[in-house]
Amino acid sequence: MPHSVWRLIPLIDAPGAVQMAIDRWLLEQHRLGLHPPSLRFYTWSPVAISLGYHQHKWPEFWQNLTWQGQPIELVRRPTGGRAVLHQGDLTYAIVASGIAGSRMQVYRRLCEFLILGWRSLGVELNYGNASRGYIHNPNCFGTATGADLVLTNNAKLIGSAQLCRGNTVLQHGSMRLYPNLDLFQRVFGKAESFKLMDIPLAQQQDPLIPTVIDALTASASRCFDVQLKMQPLSPEEWQAIRTQPPLKP
Repeated sequence: MPHSVWRLIPLIDAPGAVQMAIDRWLLEQHRLGLHPPSLRFYTWSPVAISLGYHQHKWPEFWQNLTWQGQPIELVRRPTGGRAVLHQGDLTYAIVASGIAGSRMQVYRRLCEFLILGWRSLGVELNYGNASRGYIHNPNCFGTATGADLVLTNNAKLIGSAQLCRGNTVLQHGSMRLYPNLDLFQRVFGKAESFKLMDIPLAQQQDPLIPTVIDALTASASRCFDVQLKMQPLSPEEWQAIRTQPPLKP
């Protein structure tokens, strides 16, 4: 990673289509040499289901789901993998370049800051270990592959996906902080074993999202040996992002 200064974009709460447009724009700008490496965190509003770029099969009823009186948005990611329900989660996104190694090695290099940051909060994470059969499961959080991070009880906390353009990579992933298990069962048709109380940090009174962002920002700076410079998206950047054609489900 040849750059010593990365851009840190403040937390953005927005619809999934907007979030995916931001990630795609950051990837392309960095690939063209017009933008530094970046790290950002974001949340999805309204609730959404994101589909992997190559995912062509999903239940038809997903197009008519609602949550708390609002339609659940169906969005396509530019990255691979399977469907993710974005409710009560926090998403991270890294855009960087010049990371040597195989695709899995790049995954794990970029996941190091997640392991270190969560460890600083008293949560130990390990890599998952699913067989190739996972590709037949439409639910990303139904299995954990070597690119995913699980708690000590094997419940999956973080699922990540990746897109490479030359030597430039976008990696983003969902961290489940406040999942509604009833909604999860309604979407995927099966009970979810994950419980918020599986995370010791969740038993504390502090707001979880700012605490997690602070810990992961500090760990990213250490892991990647970079300076993170906070810089919100400018009005001109927002305009460029919004002019991108969306990826259709």
